[in-house]
Amino acid sequence: MADRMKDGKDLGEELVIAHAVAQAEAGAAVVMLIDEIRGAAVATREIGRLERLAAAGQPVGTLSLYSTLTVLRLGIGSRLIPDRNTMRNVHALLRGCDDGLVHIDQTDLLSHRSWKRPQPR
Repeated sequence: MADRMKDGKDLGEELVIAHAVAQAEAGAAVVMLIDEIRGAAVATREIGRLERLAAAGQPVGTLSLYSTLTVLRLGIGSRLIPDRNTMRNVHALLRGCDDGLVHIDQTDLLSHRSWKRPQPR
């Protein structure tokens, strides 16, 4: 662990995953927000491991994995992100804090498809 702490790359994701797994193993339902590909892959493996333990009858909680883009997509059309201009502003604020967040033009966050809502019947 001491060697790992000397190289801080992705250490944040590793700590998030370690804490989340410990909580889930204790029975909690835990949501992780991870954008880095490597960290998401590790988290996905841990989700699978916990699902296998649960299927074998072990009393464990659950892990869920989301990305910032997923959270932003879920906010489309809400009171927090009512329009595309607000989406641009929110994304820009988040991108200023997260060097791993891709430019909004590389996402579907402004696409017609993303903003199209099912019509009420």
